[in-house]
Formats: sequence, structure tokens, C-alpha cells
Amino acid sequence: MQADLPHIRSFTTTCLELRTASPISEMLNVSERLLMFSRLSYGIALFTAVAVGGTLSAQDSEADKIGKLYDVLALADLLSIMREEGLAYGEDIGTDLFMGDPGPDWDKAVSTIYNLDRMEAEVKIAFATDLADDDIDSMIAFFDSDLGRTIINLEVSAREALLDETVEEASKEAAALALADEDPRMELIKTYADVNNIVEANVVGAMNANFAFYIGLMDGGAFPQALSEEEILADVWSQEPDIRTNTTEWVYSFLYLAYQPLADEDIQAYIDFSETEAGRDINNALFSAFDGMFEDISKNLGRASSRFMTRQEL
Repeated sequence: MQADLPHIRSFTTTCLELRTASPISEMLNVSERLLMFSRLSYGIALFTAVAVGGTLSAQDSEADKIGKLYDVLALADLLSIMREEGLAYGEDIGTDLFMGDPGPDWDKAVSTIYNLDRMEAEVKIAFATDLADDDIDSMIAFFDSDLGRTIINLEVSAREALLDETVEEASKEAAALALADEDPRMELIKTYADVNNIVEANVVGAMNANFAFYIGLMDGGAFPQALSEEEILADVWSQEPDIRTNTTEWVYSFLYLAYQPLADEDIQAYIDFSETEAGRDINNALFSAFDGMFEDISKNLGRASSRFMTRQEL
């Protein structure tokens, strides 16, 4: 896993010196946050805009190329962080279910759902499938450059730092101040997010995860009577404004934290590259791979929640 970077520690200290439903909806909000974290780093990590670095030779197999790209993007590190996020939010769900300490059985169930080997296998298969016939050489040339590796390291370090609630809150405060002050850097970040449709993609993904969580609850018999798909969709859609607000806040705070050390021209280069075919293709491949994984996780969390709810009633 990548090491923490000094700019994150100083950023948090400065921000601290400057200085908020129903039980089912609360559980759904947890799944929303999980998916939001997953999509953000992967949508953001895709656009490394330096056309330097070597490409693999023609004789290298497609699988070798995809494996190299997977490594260059540090996806194994990010999946490991996702597991830590998942364990933490699984604990939140358990606290909501049991109004206190969920106990070791729940912790074990959540740990099983967030099995790292299974998560990685699912992402690798979907990733490779979605990249079929794409220009992988160009993707590797971007991401394996000096700037590309720097950006990946910044993203992974920021993602890991945000496991600390103090850092997360500080980053949100700093982003809010930058927005209020119309900081030119934040304006550039907003442009980057808009060009890449990051907020909208995350809102849709979070709502899909919430729907999957509901289905998992239903599969396990959590509700006294069956809900129709229309009823579930209506409830999920009712959360859209809150999901959009939370997503937008997190997108800007994450970007503002992660990319602090970068020059403005580096971020502008991201914006330019995101409009290339290679940038769009890898973005779509990663979003698709991680969306599928998190929908499966959300459904399994719903099923586990239902089992424990039923057990508690007994």
C-alpha cells in the first residue's frame, strides 16, 4: 500500500485550525457512501495526461497488457483500502441494526462479504472483458509515465488518509472554503469533474447500490410484506437529492486534497486527456467493473442485514 504523503498531514492540520431518517434509509445511505468512494477514486484515477512512457511490444499478450495496466493503476492497493472502508461501514450498519455493538458474528459476516480475493477476482474479470479491443498500449503509456505514477500515488494516499474521519472532515471544510472563495484551483477541479461527469456517474451508481441493498433485504425476508419494484425505486429516488449533495461534497473534497501538490497545468492536462478515446474507454471499463462489484456487495450486505434482523426478532 502506498505511503501517506506529507501534504495530507499539513493539509489536515491547517483545516482543523480554521474551523450532520429511517433505519432502512440510514442503512441505504451507508451503501451509497461505499459505492461513492469506490467510483470516485476510479473515475478520478483514470485520466493521467502525459503522453510519455514506453508501450508493451506487439508480441505481448492482451492478458499481459491488462495485467500491467492493473498494476500501474495500483488497483490492488485501492481494493485493499476499499475493504477497510467496507469493514468500517459494515460496522455502522451493524450499529444501526442492533442499536449498539453488533458483535463478532456480524463482524465475521461483513468480513466475508468483503473478501479481498473475491473482490479482486471479480474486478479483474470485468476489467479485462470491458477492455477487449481497446487501445491498452496508449493507456499504459499515460499511466506509466512519471506524472501518471505520481497522480496514482496521490490518489491512493488521499484515499487511505480519508479512512480517518478527522482527515475527511478537514478535507470537506477546506473544499467548502475554496468553493466559497472561488479559489481558481477549485474552479479548475470543478471543470475537471464536470467534463468527466463524475458527480452524475456516482449518483447513478450509488442509487443502483441502494436498490441492490433493498433487494438483498427483501431476499432475506426483512420486510413483513413484499415490496414491489416500483415501491423500492420510489424510495431510492426519494434519496436522490441527499445522495447528490453528499456526492458533490465528497468529489470536490477528495480532488482538492489529492491533487494539492499538482500544478494547474497538470490538472488541465487531465481535462484534455479525458476527452480522448483511450481516456473514455478506460474510464468506462473501471466504472463498469467496480459498479458490478459494489452492487453485489450491497445486495449481500442487505441479505446479511436481513438475517440478523430476523435473528434479533427471534
